[in-house]
Amino acid sequence: MTVPDDPELTAFQALYDFDFDDFQLEACRALAAGHGVLLAAPTGSGKTVVGEFAVHLALARGGKCFYTTPIKALSNQKYGDLVRRYSAARVGLLTGDNAINGDAPVVVMTTEVLRNMLYAGSPALAGLRHVVLDEVHYLADRFRGTVWEEVIIHLPESVTLTALSATVSNAEEFGDWLASVRGGTKVIVDELRPVPLWQHMLVGGRLLDLFAGPAKADTGTAPHPRVNPELLRLTQPDPRPPRPSRRDGRPRQAGREPRFTRPRRADVITRLDREGLLPAITFIFSRAGCDAAVQQCLAASVRLTTREEADKIAAIVARRVADLPAADLPVLGFHDWQAGLLRGVAAHHAGMLPAFKEVVEELFAAGLIRAVFATETLALGINMPARSVVIERVDKWNGQAHSELTAGEYTQLTGRAGRRGIDVEGHAVVLWQPGVDPVAVAGLAGTRTYPLNSSFQPSYNMAVNLVGQVGIQRASRLLESSFAQFQADRSVVALARQARRLRDQMAAVAVTCERGDFGEYARMRAELSRRERELSSSLAAARRAEVADSLRVLRRGDIIVVPGGRRAGQAVVLTPATDATTPTLLILTEHRQLKRLAPA
Repeated sequence: MTVPDDPELTAFQALYDFDFDDFQLEACRALAAGHGVLLAAPTGSGKTVVGEFAVHLALARGGKCFYTTPIKALSNQKYGDLVRRYSAARVGLLTGDNAINGDAPVVVMTTEVLRNMLYAGSPALAGLRHVVLDEVHYLADRFRGTVWEEVIIHLPESVTLTALSATVSNAEEFGDWLASVRGGTKVIVDELRPVPLWQHMLVGGRLLDLFAGPAKADTGTAPHPRVNPELLRLTQPDPRPPRPSRRDGRPRQAGREPRFTRPRRADVITRLDREGLLPAITFIFSRAGCDAAVQQCLAASVRLTTREEADKIAAIVARRVADLPAADLPVLGFHDWQAGLLRGVAAHHAGMLPAFKEVVEELFAAGLIRAVFATETLALGINMPARSVVIERVDKWNGQAHSELTAGEYTQLTGRAGRRGIDVEGHAVVLWQPGVDPVAVAGLAGTRTYPLNSSFQPSYNMAVNLVGQVGIQRASRLLESSFAQFQADRSVVALARQARRLRDQMAAVAVTCERGDFGEYARMRAELSRRERELSSSLAAARRAEVADSLRVLRRGDIIVVPGGRRAGQAVVLTPATDATTPTLLILTEHRQLKRLAPA
């Protein structure tokens, strides 16, 4: 017997022109039944539908819903989506830049804003029934991840939590922690991408599949797909004999010259256009690099739009910037920005004027822009999917040093490829350059899930602030209830279980005789090893003291023989030791070198 769905779920489904997937229905039914939900699914699979149902439930049942995101751009976009559905009177926005209708029944905000509201006991929390934590896997971020844990712990028990995550390998563990601090939580995991993803590398001018065989299409048919042997052959150093240099006539070293260099950005876009792989998002981990890429495409006369499309773009741009003073436009870089748009090329990053970014998002969604050069913030849930994603480098600056992309970051970036309902397949393209190993790239692409680990690392400063804001008891509860503590406790339990199993195994193989048992023998061996180490240390200390005494008695002009090391051989003392603790000599070796000679 099939149980009919909640009337609110039926009404909610009628708002969409597509049928819900099984995981979406399961998550929505859990919310309708009053349970919290942790949904882990691939980027682009439609997780936000579940978050939007939490909004729908709150409004239908006379409560409030806060929809949180990790970045302002995503908050702005979600605010626009909800306003179009529910009207500006019922939806608010709170970020570091905007405060719009903060008392509305539905408020979109960055996660830090909600954390601050909880600490301050904001009156806006009254009537709160649902909270959506979009991109909750951001909890693992080493700089900001702790904010998500603080929100989850401090939310009132009456609030139902909807946590939306990328696919992680320990979703059940994270769900168990949510259940321990929030109560009943339904964990739903879906690992199937709605649009298959093909992996490629662009080597010189050749676009090659990363994997050999059917696994290259991300079909899941092989757990460890083989790297394309042709790709491995082409990315090896040039084996040809050295050729004379054009500048100085000196031969180049054989086997050291790469066959190819990284292609120009304009050439990459042209090649993708020829292959039918546009629209594409190229991820460049630099705002200046994104802007420079647009200029390079303009300089190369790249044009990806028809005259009719350019006219539509010009009309949209004129309407969206009509409120900006004409005198300010040159200062804002308007003309270069517009020139790129008219040719179907644009940049997208946090350093752009918000109005310019919104225009880029609108035009890209409308299919009028074919190539966007963006920083990685575009991968965090912003609704700008493309047919292809290009990754220029597999390392980035993390604020302290250059670090390799993690499997999670790679999955997040390439998840933008493949537009559901439009493309039958998506494409991820990594640009090869000297030093990039296709096997390492295959490792990133072949890791479909990754663990979600807590980044909660309380410092002295955090403890002082917590105690000052919420008191010592609540601060202590926060530390004890964190996901980090939960994971640590679980590891301790696992270690204790392993130790108990080892003790049982030792008891089962116990060896005894008239001279004693195995345990006593092991203790004697351990004691003997300890005594040997002590004796060795004593002998070494005595030897060092003897050497130091020898150095102290030497005088200028004495001839010595150094028995070993880099200074071995005869030498004459030039300056005797002056430091009684660590005597050091200045000597002249038989090879006429001045050296310092210490006891070591």
